[in-house]
Amino acid sequence: MSNIVPVQATFGMTLRVRDTCLCLHTQRAARAIARRFDEALRPVDLRNGQFSLLISLNRPEPPTLGSVAQLLAMDRTTLTANLKPLERRGLLAITPDPEDRRARRLTLTADGLALLERAIPIWNTTHEAIETELETDADRLRSDLTALTAATAAKPARGT
Repeated sequence: MSNIVPVQATFGMTLRVRDTCLCLHTQRAARAIARRFDEALRPVDLRNGQFSLLISLNRPEPPTLGSVAQLLAMDRTTLTANLKPLERRGLLAITPDPEDRRARRLTLTADGLALLERAIPIWNTTHEAIETELETDADRLRSDLTALTAATAAKPARGT
């Protein structure tokens, strides 16, 4: 293996990526926000991802595993792994779909709903505080992120 560094991998390029990469900046912001929600939700023994998962089940009809995976932008395997601890805690139930036995329906239990009732005020307070701290319009940011998500999901990765 050669120790020759390609000319593209200059320190200047490292700085350019650090300062301009949308992926890096989005990941950093997501991690910081996630840590903030994790800390806020600690008193109800939830992490931000668990809260998002539980709130996504709070629907008039139990959603399918696939529809929740799509909503949360997770692959089904990762979603299944994240469901298991919540199921063990009795916060949700996973049952076969009566119409299609291959599909699974996810139901929020009474304990899951009670936990959401305790977590939602914490989420509201934390969310409002974060929006207040933004130096941009929160609705515009959400709109831009949604558009970016749709645009990038529709395009295959290049160079692979």
